Amino acid sequence: MNDLAAEPAASAPQVLICGAGPAGLALACALNDRGLAVRVLEQADAAVLAAPADDGREIALTHRSRRMLEQLGLWERLGEIAPLRRASVRSSGSRTPLPFESDGQDLGWLAPNHRIRAAAWAAAQQRGIDVRCGRTVTGLRREAGAAVVETRCGERHEAPLVVAADSRFSPLRRLAGIAARHHDFGRSALLVPLAHERDHEGLAQECFLEGHTLALLPKTGRCSSAVWTVENTRLPQIAAMDDAALAAAIEAAAQGQLGAMRVVGARHVYPLVAVWAQRFVAPRLALIGDAAVGMHPVTAHGYNLGLYGIEALSRRLDPARDPGEMGALLAYEAEHRRAAGPLYAGTNALVRFFTDDRAPVLALRRAVIDIARHLPPLRAAITRRLVDA
Repeated sequence: MNDLAAEPAASAPQVLICGAGPAGLALACALNDRGLAVRVLEQADAAVLAAPADDGREIALTHRSRRMLEQLGLWERLGEIAPLRRASVRSSGSRTPLPFESDGQDLGWLAPNHRIRAAAWAAAQQRGIDVRCGRTVTGLRREAGAAVVETRCGERHEAPLVVAADSRFSPLRRLAGIAARHHDFGRSALLVPLAHERDHEGLAQECFLEGHTLALLPKTGRCSSAVWTVENTRLPQIAAMDDAALAAAIEAAAQGQLGAMRVVGARHVYPLVAVWAQRFVAPRLALIGDAAVGMHPVTAHGYNLGLYGIEALSRRLDPARDPGEMGALLAYEAEHRRAAGPLYAGTNALVRFFTDDRAPVLALRRAVIDIARHLPPLRAAITRRLVDA
């Protein structure tokens, strides 16, 4: 369409965010609180954002993330929050699991992803943030002093800074010509909500077993979310199990520690692909959340890392200055890359090591876990990283 509808200059935002997921809306709230005029473009309908369906994902939140969510007014809206008091890791053949705990304080908290999404939407609505739903971004171009985003419905939205918050497969990142490395692990995560006989006592379990990985994440009550990660070639066989057989298989993999189990909701499947954008900024553009770094979920730092990036970016934007000023964007990029780079590389290395089922590697990872049990300073260092207080 050639005669694109331009927004009136008086209503033009200082920052235009593409993507109204939990990262995009959290950034919108943070920038609004700093006095910047914000607009959000989102392809989904408002009704979907206000009452998102349960997607099966449980999000681990650190102490730092909790403080940020409290400041933004999201924390008190979450409702279902399960304390993460302890964690353990075991590998096939390990004598006992490797434990992690934090001197009487919770390691963190777990909240359903759909609750975080709904809380972010409600917080944005309470602030009166301009969220335009039903907008699919089809074009991006840079002009003097501004970036222009075009949508399928023929609108043109202009702002000094545009932010991509539109998933790890970000269309806006592609339109900006920013390349990204995609690491496909060849595995998928099957998420299964379970009720069980015994109390989990706030313990999250990570079990690296031969041919598959099982995580049990505590939810409120005597319920957990099982995250069963398998090779894609095995997924059809497991997905074909009925609820009783699936619960029995997970119960056996968990060595019966939580007693009898039963499936209490819908299953969800997510292919595991990690993403690292080669640049986090470009002229008049910044990437946040999964658009910048899409993490493997094993270290549970995906959304936390997104929040840290939001904090780093919003701290550098001043309503009295040009939000697209390149110096501020480059400072954000440098800080976020320093925080995300080691965690991204370390997570991918951890996944490769603990999913390699060759006999020598199996023996080595059992030895690593058994040795680490007798090294309290190492466990304390890992725990501090998990808590990120």
